[in-house]
Amino acid sequence: MALPTINPTTTKAWEALQKHYESIKKTHLKDLFNESASRANDFSIAWEDFYVDYSKNRIDQTTKKLLLDLAREVKLDEAIQHYFGGSTINETEGRAVLHTALRAPSTHEINVDCKNVVPEVTAVKKKIKNFCDQVISGALKGHTGKPFTDIVNIGIGGSDLGPAMITEALAFYKNHLKVHFISNVDGDHVHQHLKDLDPETTLFVVVSKTFSTQETLSNATTARKWFIEHASKDAVGKHFVAVSSNIPNVTNFGIEEQNIFPLWDWVGGRFSLWSAVGLSISLSIGYENFASLLEGAHNMDEHFKTTPFEENIPVILGMLSIWYNNFFNAESEAIIPYSQYLHRLPAYLQQGIMESNGKSVDRNGKEVTYQTGTIIWGEPGTNAQHAFFQLIHQGTKLIPAEFIGFKYALFEDQDHQDKLMANFFAQTEALMNGKTESEVIEELSSKNTSDEKIKQLTPFKIFEGNKPTTTVLIDKLTPKSLGALVSMYEQRIFVQGIVWNIFSYDQWGVELGKQLATKILSEINKTESYQHDSSTQNLLKRYLKK
Repeated sequence: MALPTINPTTTKAWEALQKHYESIKKTHLKDLFNESASRANDFSIAWEDFYVDYSKNRIDQTTKKLLLDLAREVKLDEAIQHYFGGSTINETEGRAVLHTALRAPSTHEINVDCKNVVPEVTAVKKKIKNFCDQVISGALKGHTGKPFTDIVNIGIGGSDLGPAMITEALAFYKNHLKVHFISNVDGDHVHQHLKDLDPETTLFVVVSKTFSTQETLSNATTARKWFIEHASKDAVGKHFVAVSSNIPNVTNFGIEEQNIFPLWDWVGGRFSLWSAVGLSISLSIGYENFASLLEGAHNMDEHFKTTPFEENIPVILGMLSIWYNNFFNAESEAIIPYSQYLHRLPAYLQQGIMESNGKSVDRNGKEVTYQTGTIIWGEPGTNAQHAFFQLIHQGTKLIPAEFIGFKYALFEDQDHQDKLMANFFAQTEALMNGKTESEVIEELSSKNTSDEKIKQLTPFKIFEGNKPTTTVLIDKLTPKSLGALVSMYEQRIFVQGIVWNIFSYDQWGVELGKQLATKILSEINKTESYQHDSSTQNLLKRYLKK
């Protein structure tokens, strides 16, 4: 096996963490700050234009030491070497995991099966650049000689979530091209998009590694049919390109071979936006900005690969997540970006984190006896404050939260930015400190509230506080900083998977539903018949009775 296979619960560090948890579990964050004047500096990391403050977490120096002891005892350092070295760490599918190679400089050497893959990656980058430059400039035109105005990305999962998230996050940097994303096999979804498009000026980017994914092929076929109805079959090659490794399927669809952008089997779907899957990103913001996105991600990769654990951002964040998940039994984490541009980031990370680490079998093939994975959710601040923050502040669940904010606004509206960031800072402070009974009584008394009313209202206005948060403060939302941010979360996923002794890069859990859907579709089409439970049988009968 390429990766170590150590059950974390059998380590000395895990045992020590369990004992330590009993001694610290009721300690209030306010007390931790009162005990150490240097706490904010001791539990923060400054790297490039990132400042990561994890001091408002329910940890002390002993916690940090023991968490990093656990990371070392499960041989995280050895696993990192295998990861970046091209070893077959996706063992159940027999693949290396090298999305990091997609953003490596052309001068690097990264070998898979004794072959340096960087030259191939560099060649594809050049192809992306040349294609995007031609489309953006108008040199490459549609079948009637008109330049393209709209780009339609057809994919699902990582072929949709990543490009869609990045494109919206970097909307400030976009050019004149309008980019649309079609993913759901819901026919209303695809037809709603098509009805407003001009077939003479629309370019379709079909993204599917195997070019056989049901949702993507159904949507691509519908788009192709719509296009032919308005143009001709011969014109398909000028308006459709593909990102795929299945050249025969793509050419049979009508896409010319020179318009196929390749993928490699060592690129997992949910980590593929850095590859030709990011073609729609590059078309939207231009290749130079796309290259900056890759550069930022690579810089974070290097930080993760070379920095001691004590100052390593992904390692610290990954171990904090394990601390809450496995010792505090916190089942979910909230990710709150204080930027409307990042409104798709939580959804993107849901796939990245939950599809990767939602596993119940360890790397030895045995059922795990501890919790893995975390439920990821969130929305942008300040919208989130008017939605679910009540639950985080005064609910019965412990929900660690990560706050992401930027010092500078892109449109330089300082008034709005100051109000936004005032909330950003206030919420983490409020979640930490809460509000005591005496503070509530003093506040109500200052408003001349009657004693009877004070007695009635006080229980409802008390905030326990002691709610853990991590703050990621970045100078500015740029392609480079966004690349680093996404890479930070990717490497955090890796850290958690290694500690939990699971394979993070397969996703067998999505297969069963697909297989059953294929069978049920054949029943709906009246070509096959299968036995089902009574509930499914009744639902099918009701659906078919039209």
